[in-house]
Amino acid sequence: MHLNKYILLILILSGCISQGYSQEVSLSVRDARSKEAVSFAHLLFESFDKSQNQALVTDLDGKVKFTIQKSGLLTVTALGYRNQSDSINPGVNKTILLQPSVYNMDEVVVTGQYTPQPVDKSIFRVKVIGSRLIEQKASNNLSELMSGELNIRSSFDGALGSKITLQGLGGEHIKFLIDGVPLIGRMNGNIDLGQLNLYNVKQIEVIEGPMSVIYGSNALAGVINIITKENNQTAFTTNAGSYLESVGVYNFNADAAVSKNRWSGSIAGARNFFDGFSAYDTTRSKRWKPKRQYNADGTLSYVKDDFKARLSLSYFNEMLQDKGNLLKPYYETAFDSEFKSNRLTSKLDVSKRLFKDRYLTVLGSYSYYDRVKNTYFNDLTTLEKNLTANIYDQDTSSFNQYLLRAEFSKSTPSSPFNYQLGIDLNYENGFGRRILDKQQSIGDYAAFLSVKLQPAVRLMLQPGLRYGFNTKYKSPLVYSLNLKWDLLEDLSLRASYAKGFRAPSLKELYLDFVDVNHNIRGNENLKAENSHNLNLAMKYHHEKETYDYGMEMNLFYNNISNSISLATVSVNDALYTYVNLDKMITQGYQLQFNNRLYPWLEIKLGVGQTGRKQIQNKEVDIEMIYSTDVLTTINYQWRLTDLNFGLYYKYNGDYPEVFVNQNGQIFRTIMEGYHTFDITLGKPLWNNRLQAQIGAKNIFDNTNIAVKGDTGGGGIHSGGGSFSPVGWGRTYFVRLAMQIRKFK
Repeated sequence: MHLNKYILLILILSGCISQGYSQEVSLSVRDARSKEAVSFAHLLFESFDKSQNQALVTDLDGKVKFTIQKSGLLTVTALGYRNQSDSINPGVNKTILLQPSVYNMDEVVVTGQYTPQPVDKSIFRVKVIGSRLIEQKASNNLSELMSGELNIRSSFDGALGSKITLQGLGGEHIKFLIDGVPLIGRMNGNIDLGQLNLYNVKQIEVIEGPMSVIYGSNALAGVINIITKENNQTAFTTNAGSYLESVGVYNFNADAAVSKNRWSGSIAGARNFFDGFSAYDTTRSKRWKPKRQYNADGTLSYVKDDFKARLSLSYFNEMLQDKGNLLKPYYETAFDSEFKSNRLTSKLDVSKRLFKDRYLTVLGSYSYYDRVKNTYFNDLTTLEKNLTANIYDQDTSSFNQYLLRAEFSKSTPSSPFNYQLGIDLNYENGFGRRILDKQQSIGDYAAFLSVKLQPAVRLMLQPGLRYGFNTKYKSPLVYSLNLKWDLLEDLSLRASYAKGFRAPSLKELYLDFVDVNHNIRGNENLKAENSHNLNLAMKYHHEKETYDYGMEMNLFYNNISNSISLATVSVNDALYTYVNLDKMITQGYQLQFNNRLYPWLEIKLGVGQTGRKQIQNKEVDIEMIYSTDVLTTINYQWRLTDLNFGLYYKYNGDYPEVFVNQNGQIFRTIMEGYHTFDITLGKPLWNNRLQAQIGAKNIFDNTNIAVKGDTGGGGIHSGGGSFSPVGWGRTYFVRLAMQIRKFK
């Protein structure tokens, strides 16, 4: 009897001791700006001795309770907020304030920087387009996204796809990068932006103005760097999404990422399909060609202390169909062509912090691209198709690109003197029957140096030099000078002068490009382009507790000598070749206003003008022709129902295009201005794991815009009248995206 009493007493005392060691923790997670509860935030607790860990989720009121025995580290994550870590002890009641990542101006950028840093500290004017805005606009590819930006004009080709101009300069003057690797596969001098899908993108960084010192050729107008996602926070994450649009777009994507100890990896894939479109759909032949795309990506990363290595592999495959009209007399047969594109890129990126403030990064990559044209005689009664006998109906052109880039930087935020030096080695070769002598190559090897000086707390200067060797052209010394001056706490001034250089590409020199709509001959006698650029930007931004507003003005001027342009060789045969103009000048401005009532309303207003002038003969006076853009963006969150509304309006003013005829004379056409307007409506479901979105695009129903000849300006000859395709007409879409995460 006494023994049972002792046993019971021991059990009670053990329970009391256990309760003494396990104590309840009560947490409240709130928005640091609005002080409102953050529902469904994810919390990960791990004791300092690694013996205990828990994963939890806050309720609708942003609260959670749990018991712990030992002190440890608590990490809190939530969609739209910056991650936050803090120590926590047993038995405490605590409120955690999360800083909104969509509100602050400190997005981290890497393009053109010594080391990653907040965008507001960059000496360059960097425009950051984050994944949140990409999702709000329901943009599927880079073409859709960039066409809504100020002073960026998109144009479209049914076979070659879409291209853009930046500061009035075409895609051949824009350096397109994916995680720092130049994109291979320019056709007619431009990258088809419809091939650059955004399903696995973290953010896009845009720098306007020549970046030739850092990135070399093709960077006269600026750099667009696509930054892909990395898994840094979770043990496992998976995403799946679908997008359906009424014009006949059916897109599906999925990805998964895992992380354990120092290793992390990811795989991603997507399938996109477009059914083709014509404004007057009466034949098999479509103005916008049907196409099917596959994307696949994989990464493997290793991180230890100050060392990081990342290996990545990406593959893109596209098949574009050009269906011919039915042939007489029975209308049962047709000649159909298929254009297949393959792009493969492998990359190894290694970075190491050598000393306290010295950094070494090495990037090596290999890229392959080919474009295959096959023409078939298609019998629609027997469903048989056979390759045509004409050897010129079948063609394959392939290109290889090798890159080795290394940078050594000193980057100490408190130091008045920092620097970066590096090498940039690029080699490209091409093979194919339509390439001169069936094989050509070009190499560009350079070293560059830039110095960042800070003579005063609010003043920063960065001069830079680049000297290179090009296997086809003599490379000049390229230089630049950038300035950033913080006039006041909320007011900053950026100014830059840069000299640019662009050697003609292999395609412009040697490739004869032929398809259903094009017959373009390369010109091996082209001269390299040289340019001078001036940029001036002033930015004012003021923040209050739940409200911020600002204004930004940017002025630019570009002067390009030996500008490369397409010239008409034969009107009857639609035959073109590349020629050098004496000069091309672009200039203009952008003015943008930003207002935000956090977290429910954001308004952006903007206006800009871009002027273009191309000169073939110095003695002939040609006037500058301006195009005006007007932009309005409104994002509104109806917090009672958690609905997100997006309104996106842009006016694209009259736009000039300049050509050279067979006599060497310039003629000009003007595409009439038009309005675009998109509406989106989105709502998170299932504790933010599922995002549902519907909307309407191109509400003003734009398809073909009139293009008229212009006889104004000395020496300009009328280009006649025609139409240019700009859109699929009014369409409606639905988008679903799901994310499941498991925290470490």
